[in-house]
Amino acid sequence: MNWLIERMMQNGARTAVIFKEEEYTYQKMYDLIRRYYKNVARQLKQGEIIAIVSDYSFEAIALFFALVENKNIVVPITTKVESDISNKIKASDCDYSIKIEDGELCLLKQGGRTEVHPLIIQLRKEGNAGLILFSSGSTGVPKAMIHNLDNLIDSFREKKGKKLTFLIFLMFDHIGGLNTLLNCLAMGVTMVFPQGRTPERVCGLIEKYKVNILPASPTFLNLVLISEAYLKYDMSSLRMITYGTEAMPDSLLLKLKESFPKVKFLQTFGTSETGIMQTSSKSSTSTFIKIDDPNTEYKIVNGELWIKSKTQIMGYLNSGMERFTVDGWFKTGDLVEQAEDGYIKIIGRNQEMINVGGEKVLPSEVESVLFRMQEIKDCVVYGETNPITGQMVVAEVLLNGQLKTNEIKKRIMAFCTGKLERYKIPVKVIVKPEIEFSERFKKVRNILIQ
Repeated sequence: MNWLIERMMQNGARTAVIFKEEEYTYQKMYDLIRRYYKNVARQLKQGEIIAIVSDYSFEAIALFFALVENKNIVVPITTKVESDISNKIKASDCDYSIKIEDGELCLLKQGGRTEVHPLIIQLRKEGNAGLILFSSGSTGVPKAMIHNLDNLIDSFREKKGKKLTFLIFLMFDHIGGLNTLLNCLAMGVTMVFPQGRTPERVCGLIEKYKVNILPASPTFLNLVLISEAYLKYDMSSLRMITYGTEAMPDSLLLKLKESFPKVKFLQTFGTSETGIMQTSSKSSTSTFIKIDDPNTEYKIVNGELWIKSKTQIMGYLNSGMERFTVDGWFKTGDLVEQAEDGYIKIIGRNQEMINVGGEKVLPSEVESVLFRMQEIKDCVVYGETNPITGQMVVAEVLLNGQLKTNEIKKRIMAFCTGKLERYKIPVKVIVKPEIEFSERFKKVRNILIQ
């Protein structure tokens, strides 16, 4: 990580972080990393597993890199739910957890394991820092995956310096959020950390700090449109909006481009297991992309995207490696469509597929049609058990106006006829006051376990 520390020193006078209306230079970040490192080095051994219980803040970032320098294995935890914190600390076999209170570090001893996982032993032998992230399995138990963090950081070494301001939207414990962080630090740009991720706050920060780049999810971007927050603030500084984490409906992307005509839209792609890949969109109005990352290989097997990358995980601490092939390919679970020119389109997830009497239905395809209806602000589509067809298509909708359920169902049927095969048209419509989404701003679907 020495090269990244050197860049911080070179960019000393530049503003690194804006948080709670305070501006912190790269020099201040370097100084705090050094202070925390001296504190940490006295109390923590190299190779110990340390949880940072915090979302993004100036102090949390400095602590993160102090732990990297101390060759610790870092576990970012952003949730405020105590049971979730406890489950993640247990799943990752943490030695200590750290909370930051008024800029001071509060260490709490954890541990209690009887044996050390072979992957942890391997990292310690190599003398590398590590990173533990989580994904949820079908049982709801968090799966702890471990990265070689030194390797992940080094993948940003070739980034060139730029004068830009990023809003760090994706969270501290999310591979996309960490990718944005490392990318920003490697380029020496300014990062704005929001307190609360609401359309009003985000748009307000874009205006106040002349933000150039906004990474977000399709769900959040639609919330920006629905709230009309973007109309209340000066958004003219925005040059690019990047989106990922879930499939983008084509019709929603067109609405976004109409609302932000001067902004470039770029679809990103990555997984917690493989890291974030370098991509290029066919255009700002296209959901077709190319993965053109020198550190990544990909192939399509039976319509599913498989990835092999130099930044993929070493393995799981509490789960098997079934999603990896013997020769190292990761089965993403993402279904793709490939065009003749080589561009690919993420069309949904394997587990989200709806089976109607043997016919396959992709929720994203149905949602893209529903988004075109003037009566609908937002929607989510999923499968539900049906005694005749096995499953049926269900649509939850947020309406733009007052309509009864039976009336909107008739309008959906009429609008979708000719645009979708009959079996893809929702047979059950639920009018909702809002569409549920996760803390990562991804739509929550009712997924039937086969």
